[in-house]
Amino acid sequence: MTYCLAITMDAGLVFASDSRTNAGADQVSTYSKMHTFEVEEDRVFVLLAAGNLATTQAVLARLKRDIEDSAEESLHTVRGMSDAAEYLGRVNREEQEKHGEALTKAGFRADASFIIGGQFAGQEPEIYLVYPQGNFITASSHTRFLQIGESKYGKPILDRIISPEGSLGDAARCALVSIDSTMRSNVTVGPPIEVIVYERDSLTFEHYLCLEADDDYLTDLKRSWDDNIKAAFRDLPRFDWEAARGRKRRGTEVTVNRRSTRKPSKKTG
Repeated sequence: MTYCLAITMDAGLVFASDSRTNAGADQVSTYSKMHTFEVEEDRVFVLLAAGNLATTQAVLARLKRDIEDSAEESLHTVRGMSDAAEYLGRVNREEQEKHGEALTKAGFRADASFIIGGQFAGQEPEIYLVYPQGNFITASSHTRFLQIGESKYGKPILDRIISPEGSLGDAARCALVSIDSTMRSNVTVGPPIEVIVYERDSLTFEHYLCLEADDDYLTDLKRSWDDNIKAAFRDLPRFDWEAARGRKRRGTEVTVNRRSTRKPSKKTG
């Protein structure tokens, strides 16, 4: 399985992905699901992939080949992020159709989903989710993130924390917590975890992390999150019946204490 996400902030974009693939109980491997494309001082792209590994690799090979062959349409010729998403969707659909029938007969699916994000010089940074059918959606002012793969476990933290005016560092930490929450609930999602933080208008990738399971920063982040979420849980308001029971118990303890501290009376002859 896979979990990838992208977040759009006023200050730029954040991308994160796990690196585990699963083709059965005995076929668990590690492959990067994060890929970058740059045209110096003109445009940058980050591609996150989920789904059939053969399809995603075929799509990536096609994108690179179109660039190398100076094809009429490629990531170097499209005019904006929505055009890039449309081009990616068409390539994805074509690659699925090549082997889809044979895979279906063998009991497999050729489906693949992608998140593509980046920026063109003079345009806004954007992120798009491209479906297996070739259509796509973008983030909105109310939903500032997109997810593919095993998304349900990591969504609550994103819903609660992500806001457009937040810092890119906060968004990156939130992305890591989101992936960690997913790994705890689904063993088919696993490290290394890759993170790219893209600063608006920089048109280059300066902040990249690849975190193994035993990475010191990831270990500290997980421990801190666990400790703080447990502390927050302990501080949740009590139910009325718990409060009443607590008062009753304390009253009993006071009575017992009073009896135990009372001095015995002296007997007179």
